Amino acid sequence: MKRIRITPAWYFSDEAGNQLDPKLFALLEGVHRHGKLTRAAEGVGVSYRHAWNLLNKWGEFFGIALVELERGRGARLSPLGEKLLWAEQRVIARLGPQLESLGSELNLAIQQTLEGTKPVLRLHASHGFAVELLPMHLGELSLDLQYCSPREALAALNRGACDLAGFHLPQGEVGGRVSREYRDLLKPRSHRVIGFIARRQGLMVAPGNPRGIAGLVDLAAGGARFINRQAASGTRALFDGLLAEAGVSPSRIRGYEVEEYTHSAVAAYVAAGMAEVGFGVEAAARRFGLDFVPLATEDYLWVCHQRDVEAPRFATLRERLRSAEFQASVAALPGYAPRRCGQLMTLDEVLP
Repeated sequence: MKRIRITPAWYFSDEAGNQLDPKLFALLEGVHRHGKLTRAAEGVGVSYRHAWNLLNKWGEFFGIALVELERGRGARLSPLGEKLLWAEQRVIARLGPQLESLGSELNLAIQQTLEGTKPVLRLHASHGFAVELLPMHLGELSLDLQYCSPREALAALNRGACDLAGFHLPQGEVGGRVSREYRDLLKPRSHRVIGFIARRQGLMVAPGNPRGIAGLVDLAAGGARFINRQAASGTRALFDGLLAEAGVSPSRIRGYEVEEYTHSAVAAYVAAGMAEVGFGVEAAARRFGLDFVPLATEDYLWVCHQRDVEAPRFATLRERLRSAEFQASVAALPGYAPRRCGQLMTLDEVLP
């Protein structure tokens, strides 16, 4: 079945009705990544001449060049070109989870209209790169995927609004501290856990790590501008737990109160030079060309009701999670690894 994918689009227009071509952003991203307009044009699928004409057109529109060409040195974005690129990247990163949730609802409604009602697996979980892979690997199993915080997901499970709830459990001593955030919502007698993946979290820094940040003490002592995750997120709970473990007060971190809502949004914020360091998963840092300082590994787990684990849709889910194809896709993500993928466990087996 063909799937709907919702992506934000930018429109600049003037009094003459001229509108910005969305291909411009792909060109800007290609120039930033490769430093050559020829490579950028190839990536967008247009000729060099068309790419150059497009850049000239929109340079005239704004009154400032978007790309600067230097003989023997390739191409680079002008200050305005950089601002446009990173603004677009931040919008996509921030809106992505909400648009994916809406797309999931629309795809499910269309599928049920075309094919009739089929068993649906309702998953509430925080946004992540491995979760994004699920729709491509579940085959005919319909997935209703809604992104939310771990506490919101577990609360939804307890009131019957979803079948699976995702939460994060850091490995090591900090896991005990973080798990206290969820214990009031977990029911060892009636809940079961399905293993999913493990992922590395740490500090995202500019290429070459110019500040020389090796850990949280350096982050607090050096005065680097920081971008945080929102207070309700599992990543924020992990970061706060690491701060407490290291004896570092949040008040010592410049920008601790400034928040973004996804790993990619944090990475885009740092890549745009609006902050010098952020906290999130390695995959986001690599996607935006940043260096990464690992600080913790956490398990991403799913909780379900004991009464549901024998249902056919759960058997299908666990089979797909254990497949070589899905696990290879997870392993290809920087800092991710399949860990107890599809394994059914009790809460006592996973909680510190």
